[in-house]
Amino acid sequence: MKRIISIALVLVLVAGVLAGCGNGGDGEVTYLKFPTASTTGAIYPIGAAISNLWNENIEGLNVSVEASNGGVQNLGLVAQGEAQIGVAVTNIMTEQKNGTGVFEGQQYDGIRVLTALYSNYNQVVVGKDSGIETLRDIKGKVFAPGAPGSTPEVETNIHLTAAGLKYPDDFSPQFVGFTESIDLIRNKQLDGAWLQAGIPTSAVSEILSTAGGRLVSIDEDVIAQLTEEYPWYNRAIIPAGTYENQDYDVVTTSIVITIFVDESLPEETVYQMTKVFWENVESLGSTHNAIKGLELEQAVQNLAGLPLHEGSAKYYREMGIME
Repeated sequence: MKRIISIALVLVLVAGVLAGCGNGGDGEVTYLKFPTASTTGAIYPIGAAISNLWNENIEGLNVSVEASNGGVQNLGLVAQGEAQIGVAVTNIMTEQKNGTGVFEGQQYDGIRVLTALYSNYNQVVVGKDSGIETLRDIKGKVFAPGAPGSTPEVETNIHLTAAGLKYPDDFSPQFVGFTESIDLIRNKQLDGAWLQAGIPTSAVSEILSTAGGRLVSIDEDVIAQLTEEYPWYNRAIIPAGTYENQDYDVVTTSIVITIFVDESLPEETVYQMTKVFWENVESLGSTHNAIKGLELEQAVQNLAGLPLHEGSAKYYREMGIME
């Protein structure tokens, strides 16, 4: 009898797993994991709002948003099958596709774009008395390039190398995320930190308003070198007044951030996700200023040649913004 009961329990468990992998029909539920970024960055609340939209409007879909160290980790999780959706900027997506840079020896060509979101700005925030006025002044300082495996760490490496510094040998690195950087700068244990996010982002706001921080512009020669060498970089301005106590324009670089999915997701599922996102995009504007005024045409722009998922492409063709 015990053997019969054990077999029955196994069959019930297997049935439950299979139901969780369904496409949403006949009462089945598809469970998807959606890693985003630090909870103090711009993208985490945006990701949570998008997940809620999908869960409320697509029958049989259950998307759980998760905090993470950012794009590099997100791409790795999806490549390993531990997540199915993520956010990342186009440069590190290209590196993963080609097996270069931070993804040397870890090539994965199964990532597909659902939509471009907005521009992510590189934001160099330093303590008031740090003595850092340019990227080259970071030499010899205690500086946080970002958490290990994060997009900010990749960006710090690229920009400081372009500025002539040896990364990370020319400074004392503290590999911490946004939240830890706030306290360390406030306690004068850190001279500065690199953040990359949509503007405004709460971590920068807090550092500028409560920790005596300020933003530093990226050197124009570094910007010129990077925009010439890499197709995904743009010269950008963080306008004066974006943050409290910021009464000056900040010159920097920006890169498009995308929502991506794994190629294995069904076409119809991704089609519905894309459709629901764009039909409700105005409601997302209240989540973060980076989303306000987002236009459908931007969904397929500045993707650095990265492929769309066929489900998303189907929607964009229907809407007439691509062939």
